Amino acid sequence: MTATSLPDLGRVVPGAESAFREEEYVQRMAKARQLLVKAGLDVMVITGPENIFYLTGQQTPGYYTFQTLVLPVEGDPVFVIRQLEYFNFISNTFIRDAAIYTDGDNPVNFLLDVLKARGWMKSRIGIDKRGWFLPVAVYEALQAEIGTIHDAAGVIEQLRAVKSAAELEKMAHAARYVDAGMLAGRAAIAAGATENDLVSAMMGAAIAAGSEYMGMEPLVSSGPRTGVPHGTWRRRKILEGDPIFLEMAATHDRYHAALMRSAWLGKPPAVALEMEKVCQEALQAALDAIRPGATCEAPHLACQAVIDRAGYTDNFKKRTGYSIGISFAPDWGEGAILSLYSGITTQLQPGMTFHIPPALRIYGEFTVGVSETIVVTETGYRALGTVDRPLTLL
Repeated sequence: MTATSLPDLGRVVPGAESAFREEEYVQRMAKARQLLVKAGLDVMVITGPENIFYLTGQQTPGYYTFQTLVLPVEGDPVFVIRQLEYFNFISNTFIRDAAIYTDGDNPVNFLLDVLKARGWMKSRIGIDKRGWFLPVAVYEALQAEIGTIHDAAGVIEQLRAVKSAAELEKMAHAARYVDAGMLAGRAAIAAGATENDLVSAMMGAAIAAGSEYMGMEPLVSSGPRTGVPHGTWRRRKILEGDPIFLEMAATHDRYHAALMRSAWLGKPPAVALEMEKVCQEALQAALDAIRPGATCEAPHLACQAVIDRAGYTDNFKKRTGYSIGISFAPDWGEGAILSLYSGITTQLQPGMTFHIPPALRIYGEFTVGVSETIVVTETGYRALGTVDRPLTLL
């Protein structure tokens, strides 16, 4: 089935569930085309769900099946999509040129037929070679037919790095959902409660507040399990004297905000209190270093300096923060767009958004940490969340 034999829409209203008005996507595609010209490309095959969403509004949990937006510098874009996703695509976008494949088709061959039919096979074709959603087999099959495929990594991401006022409004909604989830999680902490109880409260409250499905699950652990990075809930019962680690995100129209907080049931050891104090100071130092024109490494260096002076260099071996915004699983961040880390000299601009989560841990014993999702403003930064930062003592 191709764009010449599209199914009847029935009562599905084009663009009814779009995150933005049609004019927004027209402007975004125009800017994307300018960047394609600058990169020396004629056509881009876009496979990442975040970039697809940014340019079209298309969102579906079914991105595990092949989908791509083919965007030419001149002419209309065409969306290659699985038949089951077609009505979802119509509801979320204003694009009408769809090439629909069935479950009996080979999606790559189908895409190649689309490129041939539109005379694009001899064009300079770009694709994000570093994307998560471009399997090696797909790339090799395309390369065998097309020949040289140019790397278009970062082309669309340049546009996503700086958020518009409308995008920031969606992130503000997401931050309110996170606040609700975090407060519910902290309220659920009690001796005998399980990590699952905390996550149930967090996700339930965030979803009740308005959140859609998140790009990644909450990171929640207790006791010595908190001392393992990226550990998450596994039915453990909380005991008196336990540390509790809580980190989560929520989303509004695929725009995310995230938050990290720590708690302790009982009296923490002196080293944990000291580490938590350093995390608070490191976060504030990073925030104070944020301003337009500063480099992305500036907040990291400020954060790292606080940690180094306190003697915890070996307990902090990671970037200070990362861009956040549009996300689909398996991540809630946009870390592939921008990181706050040494050597990243990209200048901060108003409208950039970051999650900044300094954490310190003694591996296998405990982790303490604190974070904020922030917007770079004309004069500095604005935190989107409102949950108090200090270690919660229960």
